[in-house]
Parts: sequence; C-alpha cells; structure tokens
Amino acid sequence: MSSIVVVKLGGTTVAGQEGVLAELAALARHTPLVVVHGGGLRVTDWLARLGVPTRFEDGLRVTDEAALEVAAAVLRGAVNVELVAALRRLGADAVGLSGVDGGLLVAERLPDKGLVATVVDVRRALLDALIVDGRVPVVAPLALDETGVVCNVNADDVAAGIARGLGASRLVLLTDVDGIRDAAGVRIPSIAAGDAERLMADGVIVGGMMPKVRAALRAVGGAGADEVVIADGSAPGAIGRSLSDADFGTRIAASPRPSARTTAEAR
Repeated sequence: MSSIVVVKLGGTTVAGQEGVLAELAALARHTPLVVVHGGGLRVTDWLARLGVPTRFEDGLRVTDEAALEVAAAVLRGAVNVELVAALRRLGADAVGLSGVDGGLLVAERLPDKGLVATVVDVRRALLDALIVDGRVPVVAPLALDETGVVCNVNADDVAAGIARGLGASRLVLLTDVDGIRDAAGVRIPSIAAGDAERLMADGVIVGGMMPKVRAALRAVGGAGADEVVIADGSAPGAIGRSLSDADFGTRIAASPRPSARTTAEAR
C-alpha cells in the first residue's frame, strides 16, 4: 500500500494558513507528500478589480480567455510561489508546479464551461522522481486539454486525480467547513459513496461542496486512494486530526477490493 498523502489547500494568504503549513512541513519529514492548492477567492478578487465578470455553474468557475489569463497569473504565479516559499522557510524542500509542467495532468475539456477541464490521468513519473528525492511537489490547478490548450481545473479535481494516479493512502481536502452535512445540517463523520451521490441528487449537497464530493468519489474509485477526508482547514491541528481522528471532518473510504484469491475463485 502506498504511504503517499495528498493534501489540497485553499488559496487564501499564507498568513491565513500558517498552522497548516507548519503541519505540512513537519509531515513531509517522514511521509511522502504532494500538496495541491486552489485560489478561487483570490482569482475572483482580481477578476473584480479588472472588471471581468465571474460566473459559477455546479460549483465550477465558467472560464473564458480573459478569466483564464487572470487565473493562470494568480494560481501559478502568486499563490504557488507564496506557498512554495513558505514551505521552504519551514524546512520542506518544496517545488512549484502546475499540471501543465511536464504534461503532469492529462485533462479533457468540460462541456459548456469554457476553458475548464477535468483530470482523466496523471503522468506520475515527474511526481515519483520528486518524491523519491525527498521533495514536496506543490501543484497549481492548471492543465492542457486534449488539444493542448491551457485550461482551468478545479483544485479538488486535481488533488483527486493525483491521489488516484498515485494510489495514495490518504487524500485530505481542506475547506472552510467542517465536512459534509445532512439535510438537518448535522455533520456526517463518514459516508458511503452511494449515500453521498444520493445527497447530491436530493439537493442536500450543493454549491462548492459538490466538486469536493465528486472529487472524493473519483479519488477512491477503482485502485485509487484508500480514503478521502473533507475537513475544516482552519481548525487547530487540521492535518494531524485529518490523518488520525476518525471524528474529524467527513471520511469517504474506498469500497473493499477483492483479493487475488477471491478474484481467482470467482472465475
């Protein structure tokens, strides 16, 4: 089983994530780690400053060429550089990347969302080389679509694609809420894939939580990650609790996979 942990951060300022970054730097000393970051609020802020309208559908930013130019500058530029610099100051050998670099992410364009794509595969050789060398890849959510056009990608989608591609032991999706909530507004400590899909169909899981849950379901499918945790990144000890406290956030586990013996016997 892989020991790799993939963590998705939000794209707020470094000052707003000091505790999480310190935990990540400590974790990287003994655990193979990949960090993926978003930055949606900062992209929205810059778009507003430049007079470029923002529109979301199903929790995803509809991205035209003007919006993509801003997103690329903010995500691969400001946010990625700030996070890499902060992690390096804390002792982690962080390396900044986007899904475009080295063709890291293989993506396909989503319909009716403009320059927005979803991850369909990961070319893991680059990540493997960095991890084996003791480095921490910090990945910005951009990728080339099937025609070679740069596209915006939801950061949860990127994190899920990487976790699935690496067969990670754990994917942690940090957000600004404490997990998935049921129709009564009560946090759900753990949930099966089918129940999560039902809550989305029933309109209980909506807005920005939908891409997170969809990403989690993709991450644990097939031979992907063993478990996904959706948790509040502002909570004290968020990383440690995500990895060790079963009552922190919401956990979505992989379905049991048949053993080789069971598979052989079924033939």
